[in-house]
Amino acid sequence: MRLPGRDSTELAIKVIHLLRKATKKMTQPAVSQIVAKYGRDFFLILISCLLSLRTKDTISLPISLILFQYARTPKELLKIPLKRLEKIIYSIGFYRKKARLLHSVSRDIITRFGGKVPNTLKELLSIRGVGQKTANVVLAEGFRIPAIAVDTHVHRIANRLGLVKTKTPEQTERELRKIIPKRYWIELNPLLVMWGQNICEPISPRCSQCVIAQFCPRIGVTRSR
Repeated sequence: MRLPGRDSTELAIKVIHLLRKATKKMTQPAVSQIVAKYGRDFFLILISCLLSLRTKDTISLPISLILFQYARTPKELLKIPLKRLEKIIYSIGFYRKKARLLHSVSRDIITRFGGKVPNTLKELLSIRGVGQKTANVVLAEGFRIPAIAVDTHVHRIANRLGLVKTKTPEQTERELRKIIPKRYWIELNPLLVMWGQNICEPISPRCSQCVIAQFCPRIGVTRSR
């Protein structure tokens, strides 16, 4: 359970420090692997995020790497005919919709931003198909601008820990911004993603292997290992 006298900020910081050590040998999230391979290429980070929507990293990452063999700029991606693009990303969920989205986003970046991915939340969200989580990942992982990217893992773990009591990722982001110092914002997403993929799973989390179990009230957990 949560330690007596600890407020949400202290708990969040304690969790972050513990997970830094506990996740060192875990497989990095897809976007972190993209950065490791290609550097902080804002366009590739954005495209990999769009491909990962409603898709597991184990599926979206290989498809991203295959696509980047064909195109690594908005102009190169637009040169790929839509049908050909669909075939390249065929193994991913919603591949037709995502192929159209990749073309649309690439066209928007060229026509509205001179071929460069913008570095403000407002501009990123103005690109059709780019949502709050994707925009925050681009800001944090690409531009290293403090932002809290809330996906299903961050939302689930933050609520299980009792850091927040929210129903949507958008609400979770707003509440986490209030309690977590800005210096920790960028690393929060990859840490909780790794923990969510390996330990704090949606159904039957591995609480017996969890380094933060002593602080966790396990809110909403009905079965664990």
